[in-house]
Amino acid sequence: MAGMQRALISVSDKTGIVELARGLEALDTEILSTGGTAKTLREAGVTVVDVAAYTGSPEILDGRVKTLHPKIHGGLLGRRSLPAHVEQMRQHQIGPIDVLVVNLYPFEATIAKPDCPFEEAIEQIDIGGPSMLRSAAKNHEDVLVVVDPADYPRVLEAVKSGSVPSSLRRELALKVFQHTARYDSLIAGYLERQVQGTETKFPSVLSLQFERVETLRYGENPHQQGAFYRDLQATEPSVSRGKILHGKAMSYNNFLDANAALELVKEFDQTAVSIIKHNNPCGAALGATPVEAYVKARETDPVSAFGGVIAFNRPVDLAAAKEITATFVEVVIAPSFAEDALAELKRKKDIRLLEVGPLRKAGPEGYDLKKLVGGLIVQDRDLGVLSDLKALSVPTVRKPTEEEYRAAGFAWIVCKHVKSNAIVYARPGQTVGIGAGQMSRVDSVKLAGMKAQLPVKGCVMASDAFFPFRDGLDAAAQAGITCVIQPGGSIRDSEVIKAADDHGMAMILTGMRHFRH
Repeated sequence: MAGMQRALISVSDKTGIVELARGLEALDTEILSTGGTAKTLREAGVTVVDVAAYTGSPEILDGRVKTLHPKIHGGLLGRRSLPAHVEQMRQHQIGPIDVLVVNLYPFEATIAKPDCPFEEAIEQIDIGGPSMLRSAAKNHEDVLVVVDPADYPRVLEAVKSGSVPSSLRRELALKVFQHTARYDSLIAGYLERQVQGTETKFPSVLSLQFERVETLRYGENPHQQGAFYRDLQATEPSVSRGKILHGKAMSYNNFLDANAALELVKEFDQTAVSIIKHNNPCGAALGATPVEAYVKARETDPVSAFGGVIAFNRPVDLAAAKEITATFVEVVIAPSFAEDALAELKRKKDIRLLEVGPLRKAGPEGYDLKKLVGGLIVQDRDLGVLSDLKALSVPTVRKPTEEEYRAAGFAWIVCKHVKSNAIVYARPGQTVGIGAGQMSRVDSVKLAGMKAQLPVKGCVMASDAFFPFRDGLDAAAQAGITCVIQPGGSIRDSEVIKAADDHGMAMILTGMRHFRH
């Protein structure tokens, strides 16, 4: 085929490459290749010309130099529409390369290996591949450049049609520069860790790569535009990597609430359910079964639970599904759904069902990012946990009972996921009242009591940060709270502890706070 007389194929990922090469060969396209790719194609019966034979220059320096040659880059960069370029190519015996298929050395996979030697990582920095890709992408009106195996079928179809549209050429060139930009950022990040030490969390230049998954109907409000992007390096089970099984597309606010719901239940080994409204829990509970946990979570605040987002850390069964369909729910997130449960839930047209696969507790992947106008503030994720409550300081005269310890441990975990100032009233395995996002802590204490739909007397109170005054303890005691878990550290700790003693309360000091803004 006159328009595609020569293709150069050199790939690390061999997925689909034989089928593409066979298709090009069937169109009388000459195939140039190197090393392992050439071997793979020959074994599949494809006729291949070695790049070294084509250029007349052998591979040297252990393969570091093989495609860095004027016959390669001239064939990629020469503009067919410029007579001067065509004449210079003729003078230097440079043939046009019309198709370039390249993907790069597996640098990312190499450095992900435990104890990867520095020398091995360096040898996986591709030089010839990015150079060819950039040359071809720059000259994409003349060269069809392919970096993603997923594009092979449509590229081959376009070539077979005899006319490759400019829109496809430009799209493929864009993918090249996105690919090489990410590749370079991975290398830069790796080298900075070697320079500054492996414990360096925050690079001097923060390069973030996220893939757009979908454009949303709108953002937080209808007058704002929105989109959903996925972290290309994330592997942790999450809403971002979930699969929608039913319902309308997720909205901006759905994503926020679903993420908050799932991250809360991931904290628990026992069967757990959380219900989120406006990025705050309005109920959370543990249970022997998913349906028991859900009913207990809903009991915290049934009014707010209406139209909420629910997360389970266990597969949803039919009993839970029937209970869910008894009211209006926006989103249900779970590791999986039983077949009969899925059928039951799908009777509700508007409900969104999101399957995220088997869960594990949150790991240290990625950053916690917050956008400022003109900048970012960055921190690692709040993965702080208390492994043994009984090892913590109890400064009050009265010590917690076994039941209070169990309730305190549960309340402390839920409190971590409530917007500051955060107060949680709870009994073992069930929230009773939640006070979120107030400007003063005593107001959050009062709000938790006001929101409570279950008896508060005998409950535990968790606070995400210390009490600056004793008024929060006085209000809690008036509501019926008998035990408090809080970080401590206020200059008025002695007054706060005295307030607890005055009311016969027990107090556990964690030494850890969980602000959430």
